[in-house]
Amino acid sequence: MTDSAIDRGARQAARAIDALRRGWPLRIVGADGALDLLAVESARDDALAEFGATDILLSGERAVTLKLTNQRAAAAPGSVRLANAADNVAAALAIADPALDLSAPLKGPFRTVATGGNAAAAAAMTMTRHAGLLPAFFVREASGTAETECAAKDVAALLDPARLAIAARARLPVAASEVAEIIAFRSPEEASDHVALVIGKRDGNPPVVRLHSECLTGDVLGSLKCDCGPQLHAALHAMADAPWGVLLYLRQEGRGIGLVNKLRAYALQDQGYDTVDANLRLGFPVEARDFAIAGRMLELLNIPRIRLMTNNPEKVARLEKEGVAVVERLPLALPTNKFNEQYLATKRDRTGHQL
Repeated sequence: MTDSAIDRGARQAARAIDALRRGWPLRIVGADGALDLLAVESARDDALAEFGATDILLSGERAVTLKLTNQRAAAAPGSVRLANAADNVAAALAIADPALDLSAPLKGPFRTVATGGNAAAAAAMTMTRHAGLLPAFFVREASGTAETECAAKDVAALLDPARLAIAARARLPVAASEVAEIIAFRSPEEASDHVALVIGKRDGNPPVVRLHSECLTGDVLGSLKCDCGPQLHAALHAMADAPWGVLLYLRQEGRGIGLVNKLRAYALQDQGYDTVDANLRLGFPVEARDFAIAGRMLELLNIPRIRLMTNNPEKVARLEKEGVAVVERLPLALPTNKFNEQYLATKRDRTGHQL
């Protein structure tokens, strides 16, 4: 696509994500078929009656929870379509929302059918993460005209980190260091701006870098369920003690599933599920963050080599995949408390974190 075509496609995808939030139908066109969709979470019964569909499209992760992958049409990884699954929003939410699993444990029986367009279905699931909604849709084959339409490739264009650019920068003394600069990064159609905080005076050595995903509950409210707030402040002080450092503050709450879905995961943890299983029951991947954004931010800052402060070796691999040379991994050890012990054990035992 030309630059202008990419811009048009990204705008179309942004409008489609807005339609999802508002409970409006949309069409997604993929190389193997087009689907008309209505997000279950934001739908209303009058809109559903006009939409006229009773099939439900779910993510592959949610399908595993509902034990649907023993059916031929759901055996392959990816989205799963349930035929005649729900004729009202309440019934669809009982299928889509794991918070209702205990109150409505006997779901089905369901019959799975071909999605009608795997590329469109995959794009739709990506869009729900960016809309902050549950990954579930009423679905039908595309018919007639559509008010809101985008292509699966438009979603990829919208999320392309190459569209990220420096929007503003300013001096910002902080508690950890009076010598600091804040730099904001923005993509044209994205609502969330990412931020870098450069601590100390730049020299020729690789800086200490910390990738920190936004955590409202931990960073701002002081949640004891995670270690995000203490990690953030410990990293800033470690950078102040080094020649220089860079905090990349990525607007990817809840490992990329958004604040509302993160709080849903918290509620599932109160039922006894760990963080990994909670995300999967919601229908999301265990790791939904986009580390290419961090790679692009470092590129724009002209920082090709870094010392990465992380307990997660996967971050090293993901950044190196984006062309960043990680010359050293620096662990970040902090004390636990009774509220986050299981969370930290899960990161160690199930997602490979290590000191």
